[in-house]
Amino acid sequence: MNESSVRAVGWARSLPMDHGVKAARDWAREHLDALGWTATAPETVDAVLLTVSELVTNAHLHAHSDAQLIMALDQHCLHLAVHDASAVLPTPRDPGTDAVGGRGMLLVDALADTWEAHPCPHGKTIVACFRIPGDGDPEH
Repeated sequence: MNESSVRAVGWARSLPMDHGVKAARDWAREHLDALGWTATAPETVDAVLLTVSELVTNAHLHAHSDAQLIMALDQHCLHLAVHDASAVLPTPRDPGTDAVGGRGMLLVDALADTWEAHPCPHGKTIVACFRIPGDGDPEH
């Protein structure tokens, strides 16, 4: 394989609304465990799992939709994508000090190295990226 080839591995799971956020976290943790990150990068694992929780919760609660969760690992990043059926793109907002909710995307913004939202023909996909622990390349 030449140097310009992309090497990646990925996993996908559909999460109906009646399968809670815990199922999404448990599934993601299984794959992070298999990568060895639980032992070598527990802070990154915590950030990924909290992001999974927030994005799947948003799909179920705000989009009133099933969620499709995809994790793909390339040479530099773990890409975490959650697709739902709502076309409304998220925007981080200041919920104020008295608000019970409204902090999900602020958390994602703080936890992920980058994130972006993409409109799709039947909803949207939110992609959060996490640099591979120990990868010193800040460009990816």
